[in-house]
Amino acid sequence: MTMLTPEHISDLSPDRRQAIMKRSMEDVSAIYEDMRAIVMDIRNRGDAVSVEHYGKFKPDITAGDIVVRPEEIERAYEVVDKAVVTGLRFAAENIERFHRAELERDMWSMEVLPGVLAGRITRPMDVVGCYVPGRRAFYPSSVLMTIVPARAAGVETVIVCTPPGEGMVANPATLVAADIAGADRIFKIGGPWAVGSMAYGTDTVPKADKIVGPGNKYVTAAKMAVFGEVDIDSPAGPSESLILADETADAHLMALDFLSQAEHDPDAAAVLVTPCAELAERVCEEIERIFWKAERQEIIEPALRNNSAVLIATDMEEAVAFTNEYAAEHLQVVTSEPMMLLPRIKHAGSIFLGPNAPVPVGDYASGTNHVLPTGQCARMFSGLSVDDFLKRPTFQYLSEEGLRHLGKTVITLAEAEGLPMHAETVRARLTTDD
Repeated sequence: MTMLTPEHISDLSPDRRQAIMKRSMEDVSAIYEDMRAIVMDIRNRGDAVSVEHYGKFKPDITAGDIVVRPEEIERAYEVVDKAVVTGLRFAAENIERFHRAELERDMWSMEVLPGVLAGRITRPMDVVGCYVPGRRAFYPSSVLMTIVPARAAGVETVIVCTPPGEGMVANPATLVAADIAGADRIFKIGGPWAVGSMAYGTDTVPKADKIVGPGNKYVTAAKMAVFGEVDIDSPAGPSESLILADETADAHLMALDFLSQAEHDPDAAAVLVTPCAELAERVCEEIERIFWKAERQEIIEPALRNNSAVLIATDMEEAVAFTNEYAAEHLQVVTSEPMMLLPRIKHAGSIFLGPNAPVPVGDYASGTNHVLPTGQCARMFSGLSVDDFLKRPTFQYLSEEGLRHLGKTVITLAEAEGLPMHAETVRARLTTDD
């Protein structure tokens, strides 16, 4: 079978274009009420709900079995490959270095008018909950990406929830990564049970101010159900990547980059956009050749068939316009002068510039975060950063002179809105010396 054939953007039917743009955006409406019922049950009954659920893994389970003990972390270091531990430490250092650089001034102020000082302070959240997938796939890199920025932001307590396996055993690599990243407490709970426990707090799990981290549609639906009780990060669906390339790109490398995204998940999406028809043809040929030698074909094939495309643009202007409309989670710019195109990129979760910056460098070790918005949400969300763990209250200080500058305006507007006491509390201060 032919994996992919190039398509001209100008020839795409409205339905085909919409299918490419929509890719596999998750619709959680069908499961939302079920997930909401679980988190509400946890709000009412606490740990008992999780204990009942995980009784399938340990018949005599108690709430204490949810907690990861220090000796379990010590055992994890013994079984995880030493090279993996070293790699996690190296990546954590780079991630911390980058995210500390994101920090801005913790306070600024300005004189709005004589005697009117206004400004803003920055304060970290008290407790953050990090969700880490842990059943079908183990992603210790995601542990670093959620915990390290919270620590860099100054969050006081960082907790982690990750699904256990048989015998209530957590994935060792997850435990090692959480320890390296600086988690305070780790709990063996997954899915909506983890989300509900972190959102409402139980006798065992502290209540969080915010829940972050990738998960399946059940985790996403549960996070949506508790939003408002806690803050959550941006919606996250299957992995996706768009490659914006010109005639200088290497077709073999582009095909590898393309397939590296498709191997994530059957619902993953990969798109290449180029004004060079010859490159598009060669990339399709390389994808075909590499696919038949690849592992994980059962995952790659539906991702290519359902959510992927190789597109030919009339020119780079059309290619960039399509790129911005697609608003990819990961955007690779592989052109002769990628930095020249960067100012024209409006929407992307994370941008990889040049032939030597494939997406996996950001997935693991360049320092940038790989928890990114998907499904065109890059149009309004950013990737996880220290900003997600900070609050920025404003403040104002007024002298008597400053209040006189503002008083008449405040009184007028308060009375116009039918709030006489708002007006009177200002008026009283302006007339005390009369």
